[in-house]
Amino acid sequence: MPYNRQQRSHLFHKTFMTHLRLILLTLLSLPGLLSLTAAENKKKRPRVALETTAGTIIVTLFDETPVHRDNFLKLVREGYYDGLLFHRVIKDFMIQTGDPDSRNAAPGAQLGEGGPDYTLPLELAWPFRYHYRGAVAAAREGDDVNPQRCSSGSQFYIVWGKRISADAWTGFSNSLYDMSGGALEYTPEMAATYRSTGGTPHLDGQYTVFGEVTAGLKFVKHIQAVATDRNDRPLEDVKIIRARVMED
Repeated sequence: MPYNRQQRSHLFHKTFMTHLRLILLTLLSLPGLLSLTAAENKKKRPRVALETTAGTIIVTLFDETPVHRDNFLKLVREGYYDGLLFHRVIKDFMIQTGDPDSRNAAPGAQLGEGGPDYTLPLELAWPFRYHYRGAVAAAREGDDVNPQRCSSGSQFYIVWGKRISADAWTGFSNSLYDMSGGALEYTPEMAATYRSTGGTPHLDGQYTVFGEVTAGLKFVKHIQAVATDRNDRPLEDVKIIRARVMED
C-alpha cells in the first residue's frame, strides 16, 4: 500500500534523524580514532636511548630508511656503541660517534677510521628527512673514494648547525637543485624549519638521515660546544656509556 503524505513525512524525518545520529557518532569518535592511529604510528617507530656522560639522548628511528634503521638496532642490541666516544665534535655543526677504535682510546689519539667491514646503501627519504637540528645521519667517506655515497656501517652524527638567514637560503636552495640535476627541491616548510630551528642544509641529498633526537637535545647542545683538539676530538672524553633499545 502506498504511503500517504503524512506517513512519507514521518518516514523521511525518522530516516534523516537516524543518519544524523550516525554522522554525529562518527564525528565524536573521530578524534579518538585519530589519536589511536597516531599513537600506533608513534609506537611503531623504534627508539634508542644513548646514555652519555653528558646526559641521555633519545633517538627515534625512521621507517623510511629501513636498512639503516635495522642495522642501527642490531648494533645497539649487540652493545656495539657502549663505551664509544664522540670522537669528532664541531661547534655549530654536529657531533659524531660510532668508531669502535675510540673505545679506551689513548688521549689525543686520532680517530674516525674504524667500523664494521661493510657499508650501507644511500637511503634518501626526500623531502621528509633532511638535516634540521637534531637529525641523526650516517657518516661516510668522501665522494672521491665513495661516489655511490654509501654509509659507514656504524658511524653516525647528530646535527646541530645554525639558523639559516633568508639571504643565505637562496644559495643553499640553488646549490641543492644544481647538485641533484633538478631532482631535489626544498619545500616552503623545510625552508621555514631551517630559518627557525637551524641545521646543515649543505649536507642534504648526500647523506642518509635515518632518525631524529626526540628528547635530550640540550645534551647535544652541550656536547657540540666542548673544547676540542686540532682533530676535532674533545679534550675531555664524552662517551656513550650505554646504548639501548627502548621497549614500549
